[in-house]
Amino acid sequence: MESGRGSVPGVEWEWDGERVTLGRHFLRDLESLWTGVLKLAAIVEVALDQSVRALCEGRADLADEVRDEDLTVDQWEVRLERDCLKVLALHQPVASDLRRVAVVLKMNGDLERMGDLARHIAKRVKKLAADPHAFPIPEPLEAMAMDALEQVHRSLDAVTQCDTELARAVIAGDRRVDQHYRRVLKELKQQIRRDPERVDNWLRLINTARNLERIADHATNIAEAVIYLKEGDIIRHVGPRQFRGK
Repeated sequence: MESGRGSVPGVEWEWDGERVTLGRHFLRDLESLWTGVLKLAAIVEVALDQSVRALCEGRADLADEVRDEDLTVDQWEVRLERDCLKVLALHQPVASDLRRVAVVLKMNGDLERMGDLARHIAKRVKKLAADPHAFPIPEPLEAMAMDALEQVHRSLDAVTQCDTELARAVIAGDRRVDQHYRRVLKELKQQIRRDPERVDNWLRLINTARNLERIADHATNIAEAVIYLKEGDIIRHVGPRQFRGK
């Protein structure tokens, strides 16, 4: 049996359990997948940082940079999917090795969608910038944006550290983002009633809040993938009581 630790720089990725799929070519290809998904994660993380800063600071210039990164994210996503399919076809991994490839595929999709959502936020910032009264944004929306961004950072830390405790903290934190979202919707609906002349801007902010809520959901998906990778458990749709019992 082969055992050891993956050599992806900066990643504490252990080869837990029994090695089933043998061969140095397989290990090379599998580590290449992880290097690729971490590079995509870094690109998406920067795009999300920029989109949230653009929103909170009213920075249209940052919004332009996010839109320019979208093609890079899409190209990485397609490349990673092709590489995953190549590994599945050539090496036919099983057991924990198959889980690793499945997690890369899952994270790849979540990261690509997060990149799209960052672009959507950036586009709305550009439109909001045409209104001299659009910024600063309402405080509850800014708080939600920062919390959603923190969820992303912690989920990606959970990936690089293979930390299931941190992953569980991310999953638990999703409820907090949902609470922010409800507060933001309530306030923005009140703004529509008070100032119907600016209804287009209020609706843009409502859609932005929805994008942020979805970004946090994708961060949760990534955290769930970490737990699946390390423990082999699929915990989607598990009730809070069962989840705490893990």
